[in-house]
Amino acid sequence: MSERLIDTDTIQTLAKILTETGLTEIEVAEKDSRIRVVRKLDPLPPVTALPHSVTVSPTPIGQVVDQSTIKTQQIEDLSAHPGAVTSPMVGVVYLTPSPTSPPFVTEGQSVSAGQTIMLIEAMKTFNPIKAPKGGTLKSFLVNSGEPVEFGQTLAIIE
Repeated sequence: MSERLIDTDTIQTLAKILTETGLTEIEVAEKDSRIRVVRKLDPLPPVTALPHSVTVSPTPIGQVVDQSTIKTQQIEDLSAHPGAVTSPMVGVVYLTPSPTSPPFVTEGQSVSAGQTIMLIEAMKTFNPIKAPKGGTLKSFLVNSGEPVEFGQTLAIIE
């Protein structure tokens, strides 16, 4: 019987990467060894979509509007959109090829099927995210440098 040694330094390094990037899990494999670190986040309260017949009134002076709640509702509403571009992996999204470059595409711009519209960095590898279909990029639902989860809606193409 062979004795397995736990590489605590690798586990601590992976845990630090999770904390720094906001990711929820990471896994590394080398030869016959595999380490997976998962971070459990506090569950978010369920977000309910507003009915279509809601009348929106202006926010009274001095009242703070939680923009993250509004953005979450928009994302949930758009996740079923036929032009939704979803994340194929967990990582950090970038809308530009480098920090000093212009974005791959901008909102309102026409895109072709297969055209790179953003990158997702995972495990120090930049993965191009391509438009699944041609059309107009209606909106990005993420900002450059944000962590993203598998299946998260990133953009809408119409």
